[in-house]
Amino acid sequence: MKTGAEQLSPIDDAPLLEAYSQAVTGAAERVSPSVVKIEARPEKRREGGTGSGFIFTPDGFILTNSHVVQPGGQLRVTLSDGRRVEGSLAGDDPATDLAVLRISADDLTPAELGDSRALKVGNLAIAIGNPFGFSCTVTAGVVSALGRSLRSITGRLMDDIVQTDAALNPGNSGGPLVNSRGEVIGVNTATILPAQGICFAIAVNTARFVAVRLIRDGRIRRAYLGIGGQTVPLPRKVVRFHTLTSGHGVLVLSVEPGGAGENAGLREGDVIINLGDEIVAGVDDLQRLLTESRVGTMTPVRLLRGSELISLNTTPLESPPPPRR
Repeated sequence: MKTGAEQLSPIDDAPLLEAYSQAVTGAAERVSPSVVKIEARPEKRREGGTGSGFIFTPDGFILTNSHVVQPGGQLRVTLSDGRRVEGSLAGDDPATDLAVLRISADDLTPAELGDSRALKVGNLAIAIGNPFGFSCTVTAGVVSALGRSLRSITGRLMDDIVQTDAALNPGNSGGPLVNSRGEVIGVNTATILPAQGICFAIAVNTARFVAVRLIRDGRIRRAYLGIGGQTVPLPRKVVRFHTLTSGHGVLVLSVEPGGAGENAGLREGDVIINLGDEIVAGVDDLQRLLTESRVGTMTPVRLLRGSELISLNTTPLESPPPPRR
């Protein structure tokens, strides 16, 4: 009589491993011709930044991270075939850590952009870039989580971030994160040190939206109230008395002279709790709601002034571009 252990037949995992290997190989072969190395050489400093990027249009537009090009100055792009060309900055948005460059060269191979809404945790994720200058390095892992949030270099919260355990190192920034079909699903942007296997990419749907506007306008237009503020809890008695739906708001710490906030009558000490019909439970909510569509559009602001609930009308202005480092 056979024991339970003897009745189990060994699992032949060779076909699975071969399928995995072919998926990674095929994806790398499809997208590697689109991956470039970017060197930013400041005019007044000897050392510049280096990173990765990828061509996403046949006429030479390249997506990368804003922090890759932040040093400014001369931009030099090395293509996968070894050609070196000068790049120009088409647009930059530090608030989402994305930038678009333009190069002039023949026989370019654009990467295909996928759909980050179709991603599922556990999907294959392949990162391609130039870590520490080693060109076209391929690492593979899975999509570890979706919908993460990160702070950009401007302090603004970036939403819809893809977490992966595909290894990223300095120099990978701006390179593509792709799926098994070789479609770009994210723009590699950050790692958590000294942790291992916790890496992040900006979802490709966000990157596509930002890139179109950077090509069109050179920057992302956002609305601006001209106030400084911080997230604060609201007194429980006030929340209950006014039947508020959130226990937090934005305390106005400063009001710029001549800004939209001052023109609307906002004062230091006011606590903003709504912008239009949307709840403002903190500074991140307020920043998220100040979109391009609100520029020049009258918008009601609901706030607490002491214990009194009042409403003002404000017309947000266009936000000035953030200062470059």
